[in-house]
Amino acid sequence: MAIEISKLRNIGIIAHIDAGKTTVTERMLYLSGAKHRVGRVDHGTTDTDDDPEEQERGITIFSACVKYNWQQYSINLLDTPGHVDFTAEVERCLRVLDGAVTVFSAREGVEAQSETVWRQADRYGVPRIVFINKMDREGASFDSVFNDIAPRLGGRPVAVEVPVGQGPPHVNNPFRGVIDLVDMKLLEFDPETEGKQVKEIDIPEELLDDAMLWREQMLEVVYELSDEAMQLAMEEKPVPKEMVIAALRQGCIDMTIQPVLCGSALHGIGIQPLMTAVGNYLPSPLDRPPVEGVDPKKPDKKRIRKPDLKEPFCGLVFKILPAKTGDNYWVRVYSGELKQNSRVQCPNRDKKENVAQLWQIHATKKDRDGQIDSVGAGDICCLIGPRFAITGDTLCDTKETIELPSIKFADTVLSMAIEPESTTDRKKLEETLEMLKRQDPTFQAVENTEVGQTLISGMGELHLEVIQHRLTRDFGLNVKFYKPRVNYRETIAGNATITGQCNRQIGATNMFARLKVRVTKLEDTSSPVLVFDRLPPEGPLQGNVRAAAIDELRQRAEGGGLIAGFPLSGVKIEVFEAETHEEGSDEVAFRIAAGDAFDKGLEAAGPVLLEPVMKVEVTTPEDYMGEIVGDLQQRRAIIAATETRGAMTVITAHAPLKEMFGYSSAVRSLSQGRAGSSMEPHSYQPAPQEDADAFSY
Repeated sequence: MAIEISKLRNIGIIAHIDAGKTTVTERMLYLSGAKHRVGRVDHGTTDTDDDPEEQERGITIFSACVKYNWQQYSINLLDTPGHVDFTAEVERCLRVLDGAVTVFSAREGVEAQSETVWRQADRYGVPRIVFINKMDREGASFDSVFNDIAPRLGGRPVAVEVPVGQGPPHVNNPFRGVIDLVDMKLLEFDPETEGKQVKEIDIPEELLDDAMLWREQMLEVVYELSDEAMQLAMEEKPVPKEMVIAALRQGCIDMTIQPVLCGSALHGIGIQPLMTAVGNYLPSPLDRPPVEGVDPKKPDKKRIRKPDLKEPFCGLVFKILPAKTGDNYWVRVYSGELKQNSRVQCPNRDKKENVAQLWQIHATKKDRDGQIDSVGAGDICCLIGPRFAITGDTLCDTKETIELPSIKFADTVLSMAIEPESTTDRKKLEETLEMLKRQDPTFQAVENTEVGQTLISGMGELHLEVIQHRLTRDFGLNVKFYKPRVNYRETIAGNATITGQCNRQIGATNMFARLKVRVTKLEDTSSPVLVFDRLPPEGPLQGNVRAAAIDELRQRAEGGGLIAGFPLSGVKIEVFEAETHEEGSDEVAFRIAAGDAFDKGLEAAGPVLLEPVMKVEVTTPEDYMGEIVGDLQQRRAIIAATETRGAMTVITAHAPLKEMFGYSSAVRSLSQGRAGSSMEPHSYQPAPQEDADAFSY
């Protein structure tokens, strides 16, 4: 039976690594009655981290989906990884979500990956609420995290809850509950029932003044958002609770504010109010704009689909989990209704697909008791039956077709050569790598038949390490692994204008072609190569010959640069003059001339090797700052900023990826295990000349 769309919430939990996303998810499942015992990350018993690699490391690697009911709402919740190496899992989830809960640690605050996921949510237009977790930890500071959100993330936080105390039980004023600023009540959570029993009491006199100050700040925002509330304020009348919630909800959906709550997921404090806030403030599919796509046969013709059961069916594949019984396709349904044993169109592949079975999802698997007959607009489900669609593809009605925008993933930054130990392993390795590529769009594998090796590429050391363990442990393959290597790019140092030519005698034919080409360096070195045809419309070069010359330049650009064939970027190529002879100036001649112009142009403009540079954030006690800064400088890092957060110092630096292998272990060693670090891709910068010379031969 289709769920009432207004009561549906598709939300994600997003955060920096170790902020407590999975623990928040576990508490929500437990307190909603979806499970009877709270799982623990450190015990490897959580529902959403069910992969052995996740349980061993105590981190989330694969996004997981769970469904639960709270009050009148039906919630699809996606728990996402916090580590930057698995950012694709966040990307694909945010693409299909209607809202998100951003979790911050009350001790560490806004961290590097917090900024990354916040920007991703901005890019996809996903409204969010904020949960400041770990209020019971040493060094916790609600005010510090709250005040960081605006300057560091460009958000506008609005507290709808504030903590009563902060820190562990042994401090003077330990965290013991939250004040609800909408109801103006103190909420206490019974530790005996792991937070299930919530006691609502009047705010004690000693806390009332502070609570009133926070409430006034909240109401100032409400007055901005609601003319009715402003009118009541001017008449000195109280603003009803329903009006406050409605105003904050609209502000959240419009992404002008982010309601802020707090608690401790580990001890079950503040989770029920957070679950209520998901229903109160985050949008249903009806609150989101209709999805826009194009007619697959007329790409310039726009089409839209509303979240309505009466509209033609349309959905997006956002994740594929390979399985022996048939791949599991995770699909967000945007419009219409999808039924079991039906046929749909995949316009991206121009293929019809079968929908043999529909399932609800639990964690990363099908819900054992969750086979369903149909799924309606706004919902998320698992399909079994499709064969051709890949991640980011649209599935739609066979008669009313639409192609939705796909999902874009970041380029890989690190590669590793692998080689099967025996010929018997080769076939199995090929099949396994193909399966992993279907599952993970940021994983690449290219076979080099000449040397018998395969080059696998990923988002970082941890990403490749997880792939390595899966190949050996999960699939039982005997594979030899080589040292990881950096994925460089190439560009040019300046500009050049050159003439490429072909003047060859082949048999009785004298082949002739000349092309004048201008090669220009773009400011944005990450920009793809741009090739423009500036030839005069009435010039000597026309038709297929002209198209062949431009096509050859584009193909050569896709083939990489001159130094070592690494991907070329940040270059503009313009063809503005051509010369022909009456005979021998055919497509082949102009392809040769275009290739000659490409090589000469890059050479004249000065080829440059670009290396990936990472944004590194190190959180350390002040005592170890000198050693850590010195070590970073030895790694060619540029210190961008340092700031004090409580008892810790945060160092932000930009460092070449080549120098950062094994850095997480190094920084722990330098600080006796007391410092931590995180990295994310920042930019590409010119590599040292000796690195470029090493590739020249």
